[in-house]
Amino acid sequence: MSDEAQTVSVEISINGSRYQREVEPRLLLVEFIREEVGLTGTHIGCDTSYCGACTVILDGEPIKSCTLFAVQADGGEVITVEGLEQNDELHPIQQAFSQHHGLQCGFCTPGMLMSSLALLAENPTPSEKEIRKQLGGNLCRCTGYQNIIKAVQAAAKTMQEG
Repeated sequence: MSDEAQTVSVEISINGSRYQREVEPRLLLVEFIREEVGLTGTHIGCDTSYCGACTVILDGEPIKSCTLFAVQADGGEVITVEGLEQNDELHPIQQAFSQHHGLQCGFCTPGMLMSSLALLAENPTPSEKEIRKQLGGNLCRCTGYQNIIKAVQAAAKTMQEG
């Protein structure tokens, strides 16, 4: 038996760029994003999928990237928080979080932004209840959530005005 670790080839599109790497089959998607690709905006918060800090969009769906192996995302399209800004312009969700004080320490912010993006893509005019339900899988220990809710509502309005 060889001491050499088995690797598999994966190719994942992240924020529009394709990344091909040889990785161990047990490498988590969050580790692939942070360590293999060098995009550190996606946070590792709890290692149990409880906090939501690692939320990214995979093939149009929000997922907690600490719950998925990189090999499971092979061939997929991932959007991370770094993919929100376009042409040196903040995304309306990023602008709203800043303007409405939807962040304090910022640790949960990438996951909150990505969950909000997924919600607004599916439901451009969510109610407060729908926003709270969507963000239920993301923990924030600083803000008390009220300003996060206001930020998502403001982003929804801005995106509607387009």
